Amino acid sequence: MRLLIADDHKLLRDTLGAFLELEKDIQIVTAGNISEAAQLIAGSEVFDLVLLDYDMPGMNELEGLKSILDMPNAPPVALISGMAPRAVVERAFCLGARGFVHKTMTAKSLLNAIRFMALGERYVPVDFLTEAEPATEAQAAIPGQVQDRPRLTPRESEVLQALCDGMTNKEIARLLNLSEPTIKLHVKTLCRRLGVNNRTQAVMAALSLGLN
Repeated sequence: MRLLIADDHKLLRDTLGAFLELEKDIQIVTAGNISEAAQLIAGSEVFDLVLLDYDMPGMNELEGLKSILDMPNAPPVALISGMAPRAVVERAFCLGARGFVHKTMTAKSLLNAIRFMALGERYVPVDFLTEAEPATEAQAAIPGQVQDRPRLTPRESEVLQALCDGMTNKEIARLLNLSEPTIKLHVKTLCRRLGVNNRTQAVMAALSLGLN
């Protein structure tokens, strides 16, 4: 997996890159601003995922994200930030972002999220939202949006939180000391109760409803 980390803080780039490169299958390339990121993406290198710092100079809120996603053969792009109002999350997904990751996430959760997104899934941790806002047209466009807040069992809540953390069924089974078929059944039940079709939409529904 080739990962491009674009952030204006060199310490964060170096620290995050050093940690991720401990994984034998991950190669890291870094950029210090949006222009450098665009040049690398426009070059001959192919990236499985790009992490863009939301507050990086040149981003101009989400304009930088849009400029990258509008490039020919644009790679999947996720935003990384220390905060994200609900409106930012909604607009980023409408633009085509693969996900949001928080700078305060644990290293393991971040790694799980990166692998999750590189596989083609969308990722947003439930507790990423920093403010509650009324529903908007953009919010209604998010797959997996549901109107009623279902009552989940404690076990279902644990499984849903693990899904939001980007964990696989196998990892969830190990975490909760359950069998993988049992986790698959919980995921299927969660999808039915949330009124969605797959685990990605379940995460989006959890995001919308503030479930954790």
